[in-house]
Amino acid sequence: MFTGNGIKIFTGTSHPELAEIITRRLGIPLSKAEVTKSSIGETGVRIAESVREDDVYIINTGCGQVNTALMEICIMVHACKTASAKRITAVVPLYPYSRQDKKDKSRAPITAKLVANMLQKSGCDHVILYAEPSATQYIRTNFDVSQIVIVSPDAGGAKRATSIADRLGVDFALFHKERKKANEVSRMVLVGRVKGKIAILVDDMADTCGTLCLAAQHLSEAGAPRIFGLVTHGILSGKALKNIQESALEKLIVTNTLPQQENVAKCDKIEVIDIGGVLAEVIRRSHYGESVSKLFDEVPY
Repeated sequence: MFTGNGIKIFTGTSHPELAEIITRRLGIPLSKAEVTKSSIGETGVRIAESVREDDVYIINTGCGQVNTALMEICIMVHACKTASAKRITAVVPLYPYSRQDKKDKSRAPITAKLVANMLQKSGCDHVILYAEPSATQYIRTNFDVSQIVIVSPDAGGAKRATSIADRLGVDFALFHKERKKANEVSRMVLVGRVKGKIAILVDDMADTCGTLCLAAQHLSEAGAPRIFGLVTHGILSGKALKNIQESALEKLIVTNTLPQQENVAKCDKIEVIDIGGVLAEVIRRSHYGESVSKLFDEVPY
């Protein structure tokens, strides 16, 4: 039985609804902290209860004002560190600057590494980024696994998609794409068989959804009778909702790593998977020193 002794969970301002879901699932109250912003835009944090020798988890995600969310979590981590917390873990479902994770041209910064260094220097001991078990369990629950094929919309996401396909024991296909410039796809070539199969496009994030919608069109032309999108982070900016509504996608399934209430209200093709239960279980297992990797095969309810 989880007692909650010696554990404190705080949240920033980016996604307090997710923090409430997690603490409700764990059966403990959300710890008290005040996050303010000055007239010149500086972030202020006050931890409103003792964290001495506690196992602290700070939940904030990289959505909305990403720089504000990043500074909030760094300052909260530092505040808990100076207040003598025993261990501090950042729970960051959408990692800030995750798309800037490699040096793809000369003089380009690896900003994702910079963010990791900022968290570490602030006093963070661990970072939790976790959602895949919810996606695989959704597929098992809502589809006839013998009839599906997992599709990656690009070669870069092949490892992610094959991981899910292997866990489900299903076929895999991918698109090779050539870009003219960012967010514009010039040509896509399907590699693999999808005819007569339920095609599930799997990606880590959907921004303008141009790639997903174009991939869905190609899958339809290749003979897939039903096409779904399954995305961890539904950013859905610009004309994304319009693109989804007019596309061959039957449904776009996203997790609640970002707030999705407005998107669901505007587009009836959007469905949301709650990852709060998985994150709560990750926190519980981390707190008690239990295996977290088992969650890839066992999703808590």
